[in-house]
Amino acid sequence: MAGEKLLMHMNAGNGECSYASSSTLQRKVIQEAKPVLEDAINKMFNNIIGDSSCFNMADLGCSSGLNTLFTVSNIIKFVQVLCEEKSCKMPEFQAYLNDLPDNDFNAIFKSIPSFHPNLKEANCFVSGIPGSFYERLFPSKSLHLVHSSYSIHWLSQAPEKIENNNNIYIARTSPPQVFEAYLNQFDKDFSRFLQLRSEEIVSGGHMVLTFMGRSIPDPYGSHCASLDILSNSLIDLIHEGLIEQAKLDSFNLPFYTPYKDEVENIVQMEGSFDVDTIKFFKVNWDERDNVNDDAYSSGKHIARTMRAVFEQMLVSHFQFGDNSIVDYLFERFAYHLASHLLVQKDNFFNIGISLTKK
Repeated sequence: MAGEKLLMHMNAGNGECSYASSSTLQRKVIQEAKPVLEDAINKMFNNIIGDSSCFNMADLGCSSGLNTLFTVSNIIKFVQVLCEEKSCKMPEFQAYLNDLPDNDFNAIFKSIPSFHPNLKEANCFVSGIPGSFYERLFPSKSLHLVHSSYSIHWLSQAPEKIENNNNIYIARTSPPQVFEAYLNQFDKDFSRFLQLRSEEIVSGGHMVLTFMGRSIPDPYGSHCASLDILSNSLIDLIHEGLIEQAKLDSFNLPFYTPYKDEVENIVQMEGSFDVDTIKFFKVNWDERDNVNDDAYSSGKHIARTMRAVFEQMLVSHFQFGDNSIVDYLFERFAYHLASHLLVQKDNFFNIGISLTKK
């Protein structure tokens, strides 16, 4: 449905299918992108951190669970190391945690006591900022560092005027105008994101973004194979009379994995930031270390991870009348994933980029 507003929050709580319990892939991505974040902090230290009594940072699309304060803790620890090396006084910290209003902010605030000794010792003050990062969130020139991990690939809405796609995203069967609509929506959203942040970040401040992308210009590559598999799982439900074909035809994910050159071109065209560092890295669909070649186990693990992310969007659109249908959908998804993994292993291509405000 053109312009449809979907529920865009991760599964709340601490249950098996919650984001808090099923976000080890996102933790792996944060760890892989850590050198980009540390390089940005190192480069801005002398001009900003060392001269500031309070270091203001924001994490956009923070979600909830253990990952939410993980990045904040990493930033504080690295600044502490630099202060010790340079024999200067530690600043105080203001950490703004942002996500959409339906995010499980209560879970974040309840988790603060487990981090409390470190945060208190570092004089770190934490605030929640509900709202879309495609809108203004902070006062002008109030932030030194903006961080966002695995959020920028989410669009403000699904592209409009998509017809005859027969898929939930970009597939090889999609007409060319589907890719063009997605690229145009990403261009519009990412340009706006950069313009808004340029108003909120001080001159010389940094922004570190990590998101899914593409290593090749071809928009129909293997990067979206997992979404093709999810689409096939929904088709299984159509064949069994559990959902209507029209519902699938009107569903398009508000999601885009940009090619690296697309990202750099948009940054250059918008003009508020310079690209400082850019890193490309891959993370396996099943990110667990030393995982054996059990395709069935991996299929279940990947399906649970993606359920934590996509369930609310799917439920809000397809309006499943029974939780058992959702369970069955992701059982089918796990089965199709396992069948795919028996043939080939796949990974997500990621872009980590550090930008400096001009």
